[in-house]
Amino acid sequence: MISPIEIVTLPAQPTATVALQIPASDIRTAMGAGLNELHAALKAQRIAQTGPWFTHHLRAPGATFDFEIHLPIASSVAEAGRVRPGQRPGLKVARAVYSGGYETLGNAWGQFLEALSAQGIKTTEDLWEVYAVGPESGPDASAYRTELIKPIAE
Repeated sequence: MISPIEIVTLPAQPTATVALQIPASDIRTAMGAGLNELHAALKAQRIAQTGPWFTHHLRAPGATFDFEIHLPIASSVAEAGRVRPGQRPGLKVARAVYSGGYETLGNAWGQFLEALSAQGIKTTEDLWEVYAVGPESGPDASAYRTELIKPIAE
């Protein structure tokens, strides 16, 4: 289930980021390892995370995933291993919130993209996911909340 689509402008956000290009079958292990690297770098550098983590997929996922994992931060992070300073640019986007577990996230994206098309909303190829509420909140996957975000094509 996804919420109604809203058009919003997201402000620029400095981040710590790890870039990955992986086979789709490796997504669960690679995502966890990347997040662990980011958290370790922030802890070592005494930098606070300022909001929920998110990903930026440079193109629609298929057999491979070409994406970046981001942790929002208030100050710049120094490079450490695969961790680099990054930024989500300010963007005008279409956004909906998916409620549920990650195993049906692909279906939610299908609903979101169909709704965008039906409304005549033109978007870019890339996509963003903000993991607002996830497994760290407890075992009930129905409580998970993921923001589905597509930049508006200008």
